[in-house]
Amino acid sequence: MTLEIKAPVFPESVTEGVIARWNKQPGDFCEQDELLVEIETDKVVLEIVAPASGVLEKIIKDTDATIASQEVIGLFEEGATKATSPSTAETKASPAAETKTEETVSDKQAEAKADQNVMLGPAARKICSEKGINPEDVKGTGKGGRITKEDIINHAETIRSSADDKKTAKKPAPTPTIEVAQPLEFNSNRAEKRVPMTRLRKRIAQRLLDAKNNTAMLTTFNEVNLKPIMDLRKQHKDTFEKRHNTRLGFMSFFVKASVEALRRFPVVNASIDGDDVVYHGYQDIGVAVSSDRGLVVPVLRSAENMTLAEIESKIREFGTKAQEGKLTIEEITGGTFTVSNGGVFGSMLSTPILNPPQSAILGMHAIKERPIAENGEVIIRPMMYLALSYDHRLLDGKEAVSFLATIKDFLEEPVRILLDI
Repeated sequence: MTLEIKAPVFPESVTEGVIARWNKQPGDFCEQDELLVEIETDKVVLEIVAPASGVLEKIIKDTDATIASQEVIGLFEEGATKATSPSTAETKASPAAETKTEETVSDKQAEAKADQNVMLGPAARKICSEKGINPEDVKGTGKGGRITKEDIINHAETIRSSADDKKTAKKPAPTPTIEVAQPLEFNSNRAEKRVPMTRLRKRIAQRLLDAKNNTAMLTTFNEVNLKPIMDLRKQHKDTFEKRHNTRLGFMSFFVKASVEALRRFPVVNASIDGDDVVYHGYQDIGVAVSSDRGLVVPVLRSAENMTLAEIESKIREFGTKAQEGKLTIEEITGGTFTVSNGGVFGSMLSTPILNPPQSAILGMHAIKERPIAENGEVIIRPMMYLALSYDHRLLDGKEAVSFLATIKDFLEEPVRILLDI
């Protein structure tokens, strides 16, 4: 039975997509739910999986083709048990080809049998293969003990955390490294190379330009002494990780401080819609995440109700999904306020650009030991510059400066968040 492979239904904000990559070619055998094709939109990369076990019969829309919502991009033969091509229907395959096909089917059957023994689905198996994880080492939380993609991702994160802790133990004060892009190769000294922008990069460029042209953006700065938070992390990080199975980082403190400050300054949490000001009775905090495809901003929904552990766990999940291109449109839309951490790349100071229709964005930067005056003495403290870019059409300088000062106070005395003072 031949089935049509269609592009997914795009949300209202997405008009079209581009075929990023076909993971299978015509004649390739596919198991049910195995990844067939990736579609890149101006927001996320969408995946289409095999509707059943069978063979990819034909590719109608090839790589880099622009497609619309629900457009037919290929044909799939359901129930086929081995790869075929138009020529094999008329010409008998060679003995070597027959042997190869039999080995392929045998390998697939053995693989499927192994998956059944450990209750592993095709999507989870693919991640195991990419990350080199033995499924037998992973504890399944799905129905009947089935191993899900989230189980694999969490297991990989646990392994990475353990490895990072060992490195930290050997190097108490590691120096942050800066990622250097690989240089392009040219045939001559004055050659040029033209590469089309991805849809995501074009969308990012358009949004940044819109933010610059359509808002009265202004930035105010402050600095914060992070010694209290660093002491708190040093004292409780091991217990925290054992209790919550996630590391205690800095981002959760900044998100919590932002939430409490937004409660005190609701206008910073508001947005402009035409001639109206929309005040939000919730704090959906966007967290800027860098990926190979570009900058994305997944959103922590109702962050005011989340614990530090939940915030840390969700941010790490977002980071993993961003690198793998697994973020959904629902996860990166909305948000009432954004936190961007340029400090992980070594940035000392910057002016972050607004994420419309939000009215403000908080920029974090690198932590540097600097001399400061404290109680009449000059002492060394781990300091960070903070930047708050805001839309001056809605926020006056008084609200913006006071809001940033409130975040500073919460970070320098984190107990105030607990005591609500």
